[in-house]
Amino acid sequence: MASSSTLARAMKLRILSYNIHKCIGSLDRRYKPERIVETILHYAPDIVLMQEVDNEAKRSLRHKQVEVLAEMLDMPHFSWFPNVKVRGGGHHGNAILSKFPLLDCHNIDITTPPKKKRSIIYARHRIPIEIGGESHSKTLHLFNMHLGLSQIERKVQLKKFLDAHPFRGIHSDTPIIVGGDLNDVYGNLGGKLLSPAGFRTVKKLKATFPSYAPVRTLDGLYVRGKITLHKLDRSRLKLAKQASDHLPLIADLEI
Repeated sequence: MASSSTLARAMKLRILSYNIHKCIGSLDRRYKPERIVETILHYAPDIVLMQEVDNEAKRSLRHKQVEVLAEMLDMPHFSWFPNVKVRGGGHHGNAILSKFPLLDCHNIDITTPPKKKRSIIYARHRIPIEIGGESHSKTLHLFNMHLGLSQIERKVQLKKFLDAHPFRGIHSDTPIIVGGDLNDVYGNLGGKLLSPAGFRTVKKLKATFPSYAPVRTLDGLYVRGKITLHKLDRSRLKLAKQASDHLPLIADLEI
């Protein structure tokens, strides 16, 4: 039995992964950020991985959406990087919003020309933990991705991720979360590429697209290292079926 001086108190986290479709509704095509916010607040996540987040685009009232959503969600720590230029000006890209400070935020380009630009937004966070009555911290690595539409493209992009810094330098025991819109139409990316690299997820990912009648498992979340994925499920809120063309995934974890 371990001595009391080595016992650690685990920290629980809730992560939400969400392609917000620029806050444009799945059925009415109306721009309503408040629907996205209400959906997210219902689940009270600690960290949100977002895809298709607009910045100064005409269709979204020239809003810098990551700033608007961060304020509405009371998540003071956030990072956004552009992916795709929008006709009429602006971009959309990926974002991470968090209740906790985010460190070393940067973008990893995984574009496979001549296809549309794609990238992964990376950040790390120091998780506070208690060991033997003393406060310590542990690093959590976050990778939020939006992969391409073709199967070959997705495979190349994930291989680029697995070969890229900082992933290659992370110890196998260190907690990592990979999530986002993987466009995993056939539901086999994890088994073919992520599982051999030490990642794991639930036995069967839930369909998230289209939100009003989901049939495709486009979105996913995987973990590696000393982190436990207790539950991963999609939203069943009526509002979520209207807010975006994807349903969010909600993950309960423990470090």
